[in-house]
Amino acid sequence: MSVEPWASPQDQAAAEHPYSTSHTASSEDQEQHPDKLCLDSFWSEVETIRQGSGYTDLECSRRDSRQSEEGEQEEQWLVDAGLSTLISEDSEDVDNAVLLSTLTRTQAEAVQRRLDSYTLSLRKRNKPAPRDVRDIFNPSISKTRLPDSHHSEDSAHNSMASLPKSPLSAVPTEHQRGAPKEEFFITDVAYCEQAVIFLKQASLPQNNSQRRKEDCTLPRVICPKCRLGVTRVQDLSHSDMKKVRQLALIDMTALCDLLELEVKRQKNSKRKNTESPLYGVPLATLLENDQKMKPNTSIPLYMQALLSFLEKKGVDSEGILRVPGSQSRIKMLQQNLETNFYSGQVSWDDVSPNDAAALLKKFIRELPAPLLTPEYLNTFSAVRDITELRQKLHMLNLLILLLPEPNRNTLKALLEFLSKVVSRERKNRMNLWAVATIMAPNLFLHKAIPSRLTEGAEKGHAEKAADVMRLLIRYQDLLWTIPNFLMSQVRKLNENSNRRYQFYDRRIKNLLRKIHTDSRDKTDKNTSELCRTVKIQLGDLVSGTLEYQLNINSRASDLLTQFQRQSLRSPDNGKGKMRRNGSVAYPDCALFEVGGNIGEHCLDPDTHLLDLFNSNSGGEWVIKLKPNAGRGL
Repeated sequence: MSVEPWASPQDQAAAEHPYSTSHTASSEDQEQHPDKLCLDSFWSEVETIRQGSGYTDLECSRRDSRQSEEGEQEEQWLVDAGLSTLISEDSEDVDNAVLLSTLTRTQAEAVQRRLDSYTLSLRKRNKPAPRDVRDIFNPSISKTRLPDSHHSEDSAHNSMASLPKSPLSAVPTEHQRGAPKEEFFITDVAYCEQAVIFLKQASLPQNNSQRRKEDCTLPRVICPKCRLGVTRVQDLSHSDMKKVRQLALIDMTALCDLLELEVKRQKNSKRKNTESPLYGVPLATLLENDQKMKPNTSIPLYMQALLSFLEKKGVDSEGILRVPGSQSRIKMLQQNLETNFYSGQVSWDDVSPNDAAALLKKFIRELPAPLLTPEYLNTFSAVRDITELRQKLHMLNLLILLLPEPNRNTLKALLEFLSKVVSRERKNRMNLWAVATIMAPNLFLHKAIPSRLTEGAEKGHAEKAADVMRLLIRYQDLLWTIPNFLMSQVRKLNENSNRRYQFYDRRIKNLLRKIHTDSRDKTDKNTSELCRTVKIQLGDLVSGTLEYQLNINSRASDLLTQFQRQSLRSPDNGKGKMRRNGSVAYPDCALFEVGGNIGEHCLDPDTHLLDLFNSNSGGEWVIKLKPNAGRGL
């Protein structure tokens, strides 16, 4: 079974600087809970935020923000989920059928609850209610719209049956001390359907008596890699990512319903325009201005400069992020940067790493809207109340996918830097707990959004907030992937959109399904001799086609290897990059599938091509530059 482990910064550091067994155990013990210094630093950071510039009246300013009025939240949810036509009088039924036909039963029930709530709010305001979602479909089609609940559970069980037992499929006793901990992360089954199974099994008497004690050490998470490979957020086209976000919102809402997490969206309060070109500027505005100077940059240039400096001069500094800089120096440095940053007249030679770290934290918390967005900040915070680690990761994975691209890219750059800080713990004495407790208030507290972060018992709330932060840091690579079940739903959604007329007549739908099945059967019989024509589009470097013979073991990396070998024999190989051994390398090229049931998809090198062909026989294969080639961080 192919698996992809998602290692922590500590795992990476251990590979570079092997510790003794006793030292490893000691480090694990120290990381079970934050120490008093970490907790003190947490509340010191909270106080700094409250007393900082523009935060003197934190609670008053939060009163200016408001939750959506009754019915507005459900209406906006339906819009964001791509289901606004459910409440539109002039919509076509087929538009709703296309998306709803891809949902699991638990996901569809979440949609129905939001529509029922919206209908109730309209009745209270004496407005005509929309049609019931079940009235949109005639009886014959509605039977095929939703999978039977037992079928959904059986499918989920079958997908997970071959994997080792773990908290989702059984509730084990407490891990033995010193035993290596591993967690399997399943993405083939919708997260909400996994939660249904877990909640049913957790309610069994034998499992209630064997609930394991809370263990704050983080395991090594293993994600079984399917034969279509891993899909990361940057691998899909914008049109497909829009569909991913719609489906992720539905699955996340269903998961919140199952876990009884009540999350209310907030509307960001209006803030006065800032005179600073760097602080208090909307993220989208910063990027728009920066892209005029550096096209394709994906995070603000100012933040890139701070992170670059800190990676060179700050990651080995003892107490980095925790030790405060000089307030007078920080103020002068900020004024200098605001005046001279874009003119390139800033010298970083005499800048203190602690001062730069303070400006980085200030930049994050003084964004006009939270980096985690007003809509989802409270949902991120609510993850702390989930008991099971896997369900926490499920929720965080969906939330990351829901973030707008500028926010998601900026958050990733920040987390990558924090991971580097943790990996240098031996020099800077900042372990994962320390970094998490310092950064949590800066990410989860915002002037315009009410937060429960600092309510209640200090120690408990500080630990829970830091716990969410450390999950983001440690498992960031896993969280920035698109689950297999969402990829399957996107493919199905595209297929249904391409055959919309089938939803008008069940007889036509069944006929074409039979034709499609027959043609697939014929294709499968000839796959042993299948040859694919691959397009090559590397800008001005190379263009043309490549013939590739498929077999059961063919992978995307094999096809790329053949392309590079053929380019070596080409008379135009001088346009490539020469290696010492004389071969031509195009390190920034990748294989894409384009069209069919996907918009555009940059393939994992481990993708099995025969499986890909059977999954999307109508798509083309194209070798071209990766989406992030030449792009700023």
